[in-house]
Parts: sequence; C-alpha cells; structure tokens
Amino acid sequence: MNIQENSIIGEVVANDYRTASVFKEYGIDFCCQGNRTIQDACTAKKLDAKSVVSDLNSINNEKSGDSTDYKSWPIDLLADYIEKKHHRYVEEKTLEIKPYLNKICRVHGDRHPELFEINEHFNASAGELAAHMKKEELILFPFIRKMAKAKQENAKIEAPHFGTVQNPIQMIMHDYTTEGERFRKIESLSNNYTPPEDACNTYQVTFALLKEFEADLHLHIHLENNILFQKAIELEKELSHA
Repeated sequence: MNIQENSIIGEVVANDYRTASVFKEYGIDFCCQGNRTIQDACTAKKLDAKSVVSDLNSINNEKSGDSTDYKSWPIDLLADYIEKKHHRYVEEKTLEIKPYLNKICRVHGDRHPELFEINEHFNASAGELAAHMKKEELILFPFIRKMAKAKQENAKIEAPHFGTVQNPIQMIMHDYTTEGERFRKIESLSNNYTPPEDACNTYQVTFALLKEFEADLHLHIHLENNILFQKAIELEKELSHA
C-alpha cells in the first residue's frame, strides 16, 4: 500500500497494524477517529503530514515479519476472535485492576489526588465497556455470524429487528469515541503511565496494567471499527442485492 497524505488512517492500520506505532508516536488516534485522512489529523494537531507519511511508508516497506493480517480473516472468525480474546481480556483485567486502583488511592491519594480521577475514569469506562460488549455478544455478533453462514450457503437472511447492521454499529462506534477520550485523560493524568518517585510496587504494577489495558483496547477498537464493522456493512449490502 502506497501511503499518501489523503490516505484514510483506519485503512492504513487495517492493511498493516505495525503502522499504529507511528500514529501513537505522533499522538494521532487511529481507532476511534480512524475515518479521517492523515492530512486532516495532522492539520488538527499542527503536525507535518509529509513527515508522518514518510515514517509510515518506512514501516510499510519493511518485511511484515509476524504482523497478523486481520483484514484477510473471514468475518465470523474475526468476530469470534474479538469476543474470545479482547472481550475476555477486558473482563479479566477489569477485575484485576480495580482493587489495585482502590488500594493506591487509599495509600497514595493524599499526595497524588489525580489517582482518584484516574480511578473514576477507569470505573466508568469498565462499566460502559461491559455493557457494550454484551450488546455485541447478544445482538451484533450473532447477526454477523448469520450473514456469514447465509453467504456460505447462498441462502436468504431475514432483516434483523434493528433494521440494518449500521444501526448498532453506529451506536457502538459512538461508545468507543467516549472510551477513547476517557483513556486519553487517564494517560494524561498518569503522565503517560509513569509512576512517581515515591510509588510502591502496587502503584507501579497498576500503571503498567493500565498501559497494557489501553494498548489492548486500541487494538480491540481498531479490529472492530476499521475491519469487522466495514466488512459487516459490505456483506449486508452484498446479501441484500443477491
């Protein structure tokens, strides 16, 4: 892929996830706001688009190595993968991080009051993500699997009760924008997850877990917004014309 200034960010990362590291370095959101061009994102952040494009093409031209080509996966396999890997990760890590955050708030909150705000943002995000994942697991993903099966069997499929797959997708993408903003605030409040000098081991572990959680969430959102949802919309159109 020849990356240019008018290339769509989400499409660039969908073609090669290694490019996400470049967008992260420049502070450009590639998941929740991946529908913008590189030029638009650079203009908003007062960055030199040519430098960003040059760095992206440098990575893009390297050998792919172990980079996973999620874009080539069948749509039902991708939905299964997201649910079993990323949904399960959110559930497990939420239970692990919450007690740590509560503990460091009690022990260090008087000297680092920003911890209380970090805790508030994380708890709000965890609650919203849990509700959002249930919507996917009970409503959207089953319909995606039905569409995949209908295409494989060359069969017709009844219209879902939510009208079109674009309706739940738009709601979920809106939810993700909110969660992306929450984690940008957590990142800022934690000084990019850098523990202060007086941080105990629990403090350090908590910040490391939060950083890991955000990285996983970025991939999670990218796989849905930039690949799965686009495939679902295209497949629905294809089935409706069949």
